[in-house]
Amino acid sequence: MTTWWPYVRLAAAILGFAALTRQLAIAIGNAQRAETEWGAHLPTVTANFFSYFTVLSNLIAAVTLVIGAVWMLRHRRDRTPEPLWLSTLFACASTYMIVTGIVYNVLLRQIAIAGISDVWTNETLHVIIPLVMLADVLLAPHRRALPWSSLWVVAAFPIAWVAYTLLRAGFITAPFTGTAWWYPYPFLDPHLQGGYPGVIAYVIGIAAVIIAVGAGVIWAGRRQWTGGAKQASAVESERRRASR
Repeated sequence: MTTWWPYVRLAAAILGFAALTRQLAIAIGNAQRAETEWGAHLPTVTANFFSYFTVLSNLIAAVTLVIGAVWMLRHRRDRTPEPLWLSTLFACASTYMIVTGIVYNVLLRQIAIAGISDVWTNETLHVIIPLVMLADVLLAPHRRALPWSSLWVVAAFPIAWVAYTLLRAGFITAPFTGTAWWYPYPFLDPHLQGGYPGVIAYVIGIAAVIIAVGAGVIWAGRRQWTGGAKQASAVESERRRASR
């Protein structure tokens, strides 16, 4: 696993960066072709693109996969566990991508993508990379056990993102439609959810999913660490017996 898993990570990262680049090109291209002054405002279109949780999560995941692959290539001949900061980064990236896959396929898959996304970019960002990150949680070697307090670190970014999204929305004129607000997802738009109580209900539900997935990711890492430690201890004991 140590021999070829770094290349799985690198391949997934390249695919993720390619999908993000293509998606940004589509967004900018649509803005340049827009016949309204709102749609043609490239700074707003670009800022909105990087305000999607999916985009930010995939960007975090791609960078994390590259860092993790390079680290693993440097340590493929030893049993050195990941440093704490890297395991924490993987816990965050994995949680965000798994949640992205769940939320998209449960709440957003029915939204038409014609003209705003390619099928391959859409499936890459919402299905393939989430599955890769799930596989990384379950299969990647060198995982270090994280303390349960790391769950607060995992939850910090989604909390900050929700606060940023809800505060920013009222100051942005929506590209292409000209409405006096812009939300990246319909379940965060109080105008579509009958007010903020509906939005809060969605936020609480998704927060529960994030906490549950984050706890599962940390548990999987702790379980793998325990199994690896036992195996290493058994190998060392056998080596000592053989040397007597």
